Amino acid sequence: MTALHEALSEYVTTVRALGTALHWPAGALQHFVDFLDREGAEFITADLAVRWATEPIGVQPATWARRLSIVRRFAMWMSATDSRTEIPPQALLPAQHQRNPPHIYSDEEIQKLLTEARSLPSPLGLRSLTYATLVGLLASTGLRPGEALALDEVDVDLLGGNLTVRNTKFGKSRFVPVQESARAALADYAVHRDRLRLQRHTRAFLVSERGSRVQSSTARKTFAKLTRSIGLRPPLDGQRVGRGPRLQDLRHTFTTRKLIEWYRAGLDVGRMMPRLSTYLGHCRVHDTYWYIQAIPELLQLATERLAKTSASGEP
Repeated sequence: MTALHEALSEYVTTVRALGTALHWPAGALQHFVDFLDREGAEFITADLAVRWATEPIGVQPATWARRLSIVRRFAMWMSATDSRTEIPPQALLPAQHQRNPPHIYSDEEIQKLLTEARSLPSPLGLRSLTYATLVGLLASTGLRPGEALALDEVDVDLLGGNLTVRNTKFGKSRFVPVQESARAALADYAVHRDRLRLQRHTRAFLVSERGSRVQSSTARKTFAKLTRSIGLRPPLDGQRVGRGPRLQDLRHTFTTRKLIEWYRAGLDVGRMMPRLSTYLGHCRVHDTYWYIQAIPELLQLATERLAKTSASGEP
């Protein structure tokens, strides 16, 4: 282990002791120190930091800026014990982030994704069933992908049809009721999973064929393959798999469809929004509005609703 690796280990231990999870940054810094080793560097320089930060292709500049900011914090800590350390200047890379518009899946596309997931190579038949269940669960509940993967068996009430989502993005826990069709699908998955009698290494509800919890990175890569297979993502051309529709977009789709359902039913969407915000696990209704996509059908329904309200003189 090099001196830089030892310093990184001490840095990660120190920061975590102060209460920071540091999962993604710790992994990124490990890659950065490995990069320094390959370059034969004994200390951090601004030039090397920028070269490493801008290595990924096909990503937004904000990703480069975030990578450099992680290195910058590590460099500031290193400079206290190694005067040769160069701290990259702030704002050296542009940090403006432009969110790509989410993809709103059609019923046909969701069905194709489920069909494609069921055909994934799967020696035991569990991998294909796990991903089909994951896609179906996200489409029917609007859970964040990480929330679905974090579910333990005790969190899934297969009799009552309720999910317990614990300590999520905003540190909140909540109960999420599911429709009967989703409850039946989850129960069916549990039966097939348990019938395999895997050597389990986790309490997770959704598991891999090795008996472990499905990792977020693996789920994203697998989903990229699914979307590519049904024509929603361009063929591989050297770009990162992050280009194209995402698992997260199923959450946008759920939210958008719920609004369309309410408009069609003649409900007061403004008054219903707090309920949806609670269901999705948001702290503020404002956060929920970000998920709304102005697809033509939703715009038309909203316009018609506004016209009727104006004509009737409702407030």
